[in-house]
Amino acid sequence: MQLKAYQRALLALVVLIMATPAFPAGVVVQDQDEYREAVKNAKPGDVVRLANGTWTDFEILFRGEGTEDAPITLTVEEKGKVILSGKSNLRLAGKHLVVSGLVFRDGYTPTSEVIAFRRNKDDLAHHSRVTEVVIDSYNNPERTETDIWVALFGRHNRFDHNHLAGKKNRGVTLAVHLKTEASRENHHRIDHNYFGHRPNLGSNGGETLRIGTSHYSLTDSFTTVENNFFERCNGEVEIISNKAGRNVFRGNVFLESRGTLTLRHGNDNLVENNVFFGNRVDHTGGIRLINKRQTIRNNYLQGLTGHRFASALTVMNGVPDSPINRYHQVEDSVIENNTVIDSRHIELAAGSDDERSAVPITTVFRDNLIYNEDGADIFAVHDDISGIRFEGNVLNAVESPAVSQGFASRKIELEKQPTGLYRPVDDTLAEVGASAELKVLDRDDTGVDWYPKPDYGPGFGTGAVTAVSAEEGALENAVAAAGAGDVLELEPGAYTVTKLLAVDAPLTLRAADADDRPRIEFERTALFEILNGGGLQLQGLRFTGKSAPDNPGNAMIRTSRYSMLDPYQLLVENCEVFDLNVNHSFNFLEVAKGTFAERIDIRNSLFNDISGAVIELDKETDDLGLYNAEYISITDSEFRDIGEALAVVYRGGTDESTFGPHFELQDVTLDNVGNNKRNKSGASVVMHGVQLTEIRDNEFKQSKPLRVIHTVGDPVTRIRENRFVATPEPSVKGGGALLENNTVQP
Repeated sequence: MQLKAYQRALLALVVLIMATPAFPAGVVVQDQDEYREAVKNAKPGDVVRLANGTWTDFEILFRGEGTEDAPITLTVEEKGKVILSGKSNLRLAGKHLVVSGLVFRDGYTPTSEVIAFRRNKDDLAHHSRVTEVVIDSYNNPERTETDIWVALFGRHNRFDHNHLAGKKNRGVTLAVHLKTEASRENHHRIDHNYFGHRPNLGSNGGETLRIGTSHYSLTDSFTTVENNFFERCNGEVEIISNKAGRNVFRGNVFLESRGTLTLRHGNDNLVENNVFFGNRVDHTGGIRLINKRQTIRNNYLQGLTGHRFASALTVMNGVPDSPINRYHQVEDSVIENNTVIDSRHIELAAGSDDERSAVPITTVFRDNLIYNEDGADIFAVHDDISGIRFEGNVLNAVESPAVSQGFASRKIELEKQPTGLYRPVDDTLAEVGASAELKVLDRDDTGVDWYPKPDYGPGFGTGAVTAVSAEEGALENAVAAAGAGDVLELEPGAYTVTKLLAVDAPLTLRAADADDRPRIEFERTALFEILNGGGLQLQGLRFTGKSAPDNPGNAMIRTSRYSMLDPYQLLVENCEVFDLNVNHSFNFLEVAKGTFAERIDIRNSLFNDISGAVIELDKETDDLGLYNAEYISITDSEFRDIGEALAVVYRGGTDESTFGPHFELQDVTLDNVGNNKRNKSGASVVMHGVQLTEIRDNEFKQSKPLRVIHTVGDPVTRIRENRFVATPEPSVKGGGALLENNTVQP
């Protein structure tokens, strides 16, 4: 039978459809099998879209060969509505690929990277781009387990307009690898990304961005890092760790980020037009210079408080004939036209010691503006700096500056520019410091506009206030029902707690009546357990351990016995703690290995009759630079009849990548502390490897001695105005402590 014309046309259409790949350009795939089939058949110009929804345990391999004019694209049905969760990751390999729109959260990578520009060590991505991708708190639950969120391999790749926030376990947030020849001289571009909060890791391995490694540090990378926003990136002392040559760091903003942009290894790098706002946050720093032919110019640095390796500007000493993984001498480098305002420290020949004895040479420091409103001299000189030529620099009315040649000290008036930056009013200073044309990158011009930037979560006292009575079970129920930032106000009375109170969010317990403190006793081996994400504030309460079981090793407060990703805070104010003594080694606070406190504060409180220790922060004994708390402050309090130590703070190893611990003991009475035979420390207070110690205006009576052991870095220890009655004088090992106006009486 002869076919009519329309039938012939219909048949041709069917044949055409049958000959077309199953997933044509722009198709939306619904599951992993459909995705794999689509990618297998993808041609230059094709677009594969993941359907809206949550894709769990999806290990994405995106391999293809696009062209410059017609890349192959992996994207989503709708931005912000496609979530990769569980054990998911992305590998891309081939040429001219584009990935956009993915969100990784609620899980962690099953491999060593969340996003890798490679399929394996031989099959890499080139001329490819990842843009508008979010990685949000996608962390391995074990904080010391290492993974990298983004690993760049290959050549000519771009990583831009992405949102990376909440990296909490060990490992670099973004790393550029030079392991193979095919990844060197790569000309990658990393731009317009938002790098959000990275909490203090409390160890090495917390860099936000790293280019290269020490092994390949004499290799050139040609990577450009520009117009990125780094907000509260606090992982360790190196926010950016440059370990390769001929890289450019330009136009980036660092906001309240602890640490520095560090030229750790590699030569011929350029750092220009960057802006650092510290806002007086502790340990905020600027730029650290090491190696040869580095150029640091036209940068603006304001409100930075860091010192030593995290100062506003740090010029290091090197190691003579340095091995590749140590410190190469600063040589043939230029530091020019930078503005440093209201910052505390500039360090020259930093790190000088018996090993690092190679001083900077053939280096120029010129036309820089250094302004502190109070006229403070912020320069610290640690060795011979005759190899640095100073010229054309201006200070704001500094008397007797540490470096005078090449500096003019004069009264300077500043005015705020439309950019928000400050410049001298005097036109004769127009060529000093950063230029008037320097712009500040807007936070909103980085990352993605369809995913919110973090607000860092609720703190203490930011939630609802709930009244709690002393009725049976009322406190247990209130804690279980509390939300993040909530406050529980305890009415006067006697509370008996029969359950462990688990705290998984910031929570405040306080007395409703400051003149009538509630009395809380507990029948478990612990009263509170701080879990991941938790924090505890106690105000105006009385606690007794007399009803705890007759077991050794009880604790009033303990952390999770498992590793905790989130740093916690413990604040105790105007409280009484007594009768933690039903058996030996009954501690106030017991922490576990793998947990980390951002802050522990005890203020205006009384601790009496405790068989164990008050706080023992000594569980990281592998001597790898880890420790259990960053800031410990004990002030205006009394400690009587404490069997073991009031405080043990331990940081082992010789790594120099961290800031702490910090310890403060002020206006405190210690009476009969540490005399229990089970006190293995033999001390009332032990500071081992602590970086900043202030012990002042305290009275030690009939107690074991105070012991300080310096192990690493340039620790600052001040022991002043203390009275030691029937207590041995302090013991300090490692030297360098200031002991001033202390008295020792029989």
